[in-house]
Amino acid sequence: MTTKQGEQLEVWIDQTLCTGDGICAQYAPDVFELEVDGLAYVKDADGALCHADGATVVVPAVALLDVIDSAQECPGDCIHVRRVDDGREVYGPDAESD
Repeated sequence: MTTKQGEQLEVWIDQTLCTGDGICAQYAPDVFELEVDGLAYVKDADGALCHADGATVVVPAVALLDVIDSAQECPGDCIHVRRVDDGREVYGPDAESD
C-alpha cells in the first residue's frame, strides 16, 4: 500500500498486543514511548503520552518513514497507521493491499 504525498496519517497502538519490545520508540521517539508498565504508547504533538484505548495521533511528516518502519518491524504487530480522511489502514496488521 502506498500513500499519496501530503496525505495525513494517524497512528495508534493496540496495547493488548504490545510486547514492550521498544522498536517503535527506537525508530520514532517523537511519536512512541515506552511507559513504566512496559507497553508502548503514542505521544501527542506536545509529547504527552496518550493512555486511552485506541488513542490516535497524527503522524508528523518528518516521522512518517520511521512510523511506517515501526509498524512493519513491530514483533507484536500492534501498530496501526491509517488515513485521517477515510480511516483506511495503510500500514499495520489490518492494512488492505491494493
